Amino acid sequence: MAKDINLNPLDDRIVVEPVAAEETTAGGIVLPDTAKEKPQRGVVLAVGPGKLLDSGERGELSVAVGDEVIYGKYSGSDIEIDGREVKILRESDVLAKVVK
Repeated sequence: MAKDINLNPLDDRIVVEPVAAEETTAGGIVLPDTAKEKPQRGVVLAVGPGKLLDSGERGELSVAVGDEVIYGKYSGSDIEIDGREVKILRESDVLAKVVK
């Protein structure tokens, strides 16, 4: 897993590296770049300390570094850091963890 990212997310934010979009369909048709869907799946590279609660304590996050997650199509912010395309999103934008 890539843990060498130079980002430290705040509160309940996580840094996700999207997995590559499918190049072909199930039927074997090759998709051009313009027809590919935005990836909605990625690997968690970094997690914040958790949301600050009214009690002054930090809430525990449900995801950890190395987890593969599925997130909303238009969730988070896309940025480039160290030549890598990553997405920063809130934990609430994560729809599910992929169980292997």
